[in-house]
Amino acid sequence: MKARVLVLYLSHGPQIEALSSAVAEGSCKVAGAQTVKRRISQATQQDIIEADVVIPGSPNWSGVTGALKSWLDDQGELWEDGVLAGKVGAAFTTGRGRHSGLEFTLLSLIHWMLASGMVIVGLPWSQSMRTSGSYYGATAAGEVSLDDQEQARHLGERVALFALQLARCPEGSSS
Repeated sequence: MKARVLVLYLSHGPQIEALSSAVAEGSCKVAGAQTVKRRISQATQQDIIEADVVIPGSPNWSGVTGALKSWLDDQGELWEDGVLAGKVGAAFTTGRGRHSGLEFTLLSLIHWMLASGMVIVGLPWSQSMRTSGSYYGATAAGEVSLDDQEQARHLGERVALFALQLARCPEGSSS
């Protein structure tokens, strides 16, 4: 079994780069996962079609950045055709402060994925969430800490594992 993982993000500063790399590292740890990391300036619609997993990331600018939102909106025909339905998704974001709208950005990305019929994977509670991250997805506030990177790696690994589990259970199966 294989799972193609697409880490898709708007590159805007070293924080989002560091978090996207950690998400990709986590998914690469899973046997059977093939990970592609793309900035939206490099991504094509074919990248998203070929992916089994889509993990979008955006710097927090009072929500998803306009450039990433525009790119996602331009994929509307995929939504209409049901191409994204059943794919696995998760999200990540970075921002200047812990209470600067990080969870709103994650929820905006999750909303797009849910509207597309995707299956969303979050993070279970951990002690590191007292200072880092969110159960909605991976986050970093200010500089990216080691806890932030570890949480992002965990998210990437968790999503890839979930996609492989789904692939093992054919649609309509009762198991």
